[in-house]
Formats: sequence, C-alpha cells, structure tokens
Amino acid sequence: METRATSGVSSTAATETKPKNQLGQNEFVRLLVAQLGNQDPTAPMESADFVAQLAQFANVQLLQGVETRLDALVVAQASANQTAAVGLVGREVVFRTDRVQLEKAGAKILADLGGAAETVTVTITDESGRTVRTLRLGAAAKGQTTIPWDGRDDAGRLLPEGSYGVRVAAADATGASVPVEQLGRGMATGVSYENGYPELLVGSLRIQLSDVAEFHAV
Repeated sequence: METRATSGVSSTAATETKPKNQLGQNEFVRLLVAQLGNQDPTAPMESADFVAQLAQFANVQLLQGVETRLDALVVAQASANQTAAVGLVGREVVFRTDRVQLEKAGAKILADLGGAAETVTVTITDESGRTVRTLRLGAAAKGQTTIPWDGRDDAGRLLPEGSYGVRVAAADATGASVPVEQLGRGMATGVSYENGYPELLVGSLRIQLSDVAEFHAV
C-alpha cells in the first residue's frame, strides 16, 4: 500500500495561527504591559494618558460583554419565533399579503378599508404580472370586507389553481383614495425554514410571522 507523508500541522492548528482582525481583552492587556515595560524612564507615561488607556480597556471589556448578551438574545428570539410558528400549524390565520390562493371553489380576497369607500376595484394578475381579471365593486363600509372571485378571467375562462397577485384600490365619494390593507385567510399546514427564518405554509404561500394579523382555532 502506498503511503504519503503528511505535514505535522493539523487544520485546527492552522486555523489557530491565523491572524486575528479584532483586538481582544488579552491582546489589549499584553500591549499595555509591553508599553509600560518599555517606556522611557526619563519620560514616563503621563497620568492622563494612562487613565485614557485604562478607560479603553474598560470599554473593550464592556463591548465584549454586550456582544455576548446580544448573541444570546438573537438565539432566544430565533427559538421563540420557531416555537410561535409551530404553534400556529393547524390554525386558521389572517395575514397581510398581495397574493391570493385560487382553489377549485374559487377564492376570497380580504381587504381592510381605512374608511368608507364609494368604489372598490380589484386587479388580479398571473405570475408574469399580466392582468387576468378586474373586479369593479360598489360601495363598502370601513373595516374588513370579503371579495369573492370565481376563478375566471375577464373572458370568462376558468383559470388554473395556484397563487395570483392581487391589488385592491378604493376611493370615497369625492374620488380621494381610501387606505387599504390587503389580507389573506387560510389554514396553516406547516412551517418552512428554507430561507433561514420560519415561514407559515398556507396553500402555496409562505407567510412570515410579522405578516400574521390574526389566528383562530379551528
């Protein structure tokens, strides 16, 4: 069997010998001691300069402690988000979105109007951004309103199931724009961590926890 000589330096040791880009607590102390030991006896360090360096040392210690606590907070927050996401699986959630999920029975578009509207217009687009259906509705009161869509385009053709873009616009009697928050509703069937953070799976949609407005027990 052929054997090959290997160097005596392990990957771990090689990693440890890499220069550091940050000045840590130990490095700061060594530099300070070296400076004190090599200063000119005839011109010792001024007291003010020495106090300033001690203050810098204290700041180094403080910043290291803050960084450690921030890391712990980030880990705790990530864990809390994951727990919260799993707890919503199997529940009906209402969420902010600019998408709507079309199923065999059609779809329901939710909108929260910031005021009474004289007209409401819903524009539905496909994956390429092309408008496939425009719904022009009458007056609507302030608050949440449900807008049904039969799943057909403007020509009356039944569209395939899937996710579609939606934009809801409203105007009052004077023609002024009324604030609209677009919403979706559906059953959370799972949680995805593919993007590095928890997202609820609702049909083919992925919903971030920050976009969840309501959840209800089924």
